[in-house]
Amino acid sequence: MRRRLAAELLESGVYEDIADDAAVILSELISNALRHARPLPSGDIRVAWSRQGDLIQLAVSDGGAMTEPRRARATLSSLGGRGLGIVETLADGWGVLHEDGGTTVWATLHSPHSAKSNGSGPAPYEVPRSMSR
Repeated sequence: MRRRLAAELLESGVYEDIADDAAVILSELISNALRHARPLPSGDIRVAWSRQGDLIQLAVSDGGAMTEPRRARATLSSLGGRGLGIVETLADGWGVLHEDGGTTVWATLHSPHSAKSNGSGPAPYEVPRSMSR
């Protein structure tokens, strides 16, 4: 999933460092959903991304968890608890939506156009991705 996102973003003219950041963010969101949440009623989690102009939007939807997704303050010896801190550091914004019995954690990144894209972005697109648990 991470490689596919990075490849699609690079192909659309996103700078490599921003595509790499988007891939790390998506990996963290997927890991959190798999570790902490229930699957959607279909048994899956839903992964989606889109690029509209200078904005990259990433989202992972699951069946929710007993606790609200939030940034934790991990200690140096903690084995986990850093995922949303990484997302917060790399993303321009992130948040949580609750709807239809599910939870979506989303993040956004600003992506100026690279020289390769000649200043014009691709047409808006959304590529839904599902991943079985």
